[in-house]
Amino acid sequence: MTGQRTQQMDRGQSATREVESLLATGPFAVALRAAIRARGLGLERIQYRLRRRGVPVSLATLSHWQSGRCRPERPGSLAALRYLEEVLEVPPGALLRLLAVENGGQRVTQVPQ
Repeated sequence: MTGQRTQQMDRGQSATREVESLLATGPFAVALRAAIRARGLGLERIQYRLRRRGVPVSLATLSHWQSGRCRPERPGSLAALRYLEEVLEVPPGALLRLLAVENGGQRVTQVPQ
């Protein structure tokens, strides 16, 4: 194995640990941004994959969520999180839990199944 490949693997493992830590502690926007970076997908690619699952989310919305300018709050946005977690390959409910924590521990609006 070459040194470059080993360094890439180390970075990948480091990114995975960072995402796991942020999914446990938050905040939501930072964890989302780290998960997007670790997955190596641009927002357009994420939008495309969500749209293929029947979940339309605008690029502006994804950008606002990851920058912390706004958070998913409406039922449709919360439902989109389930699919976003699939695309980003993070544990189911991980991003939604962060929203609940940031909401003062109060339950976030029920996500449609």
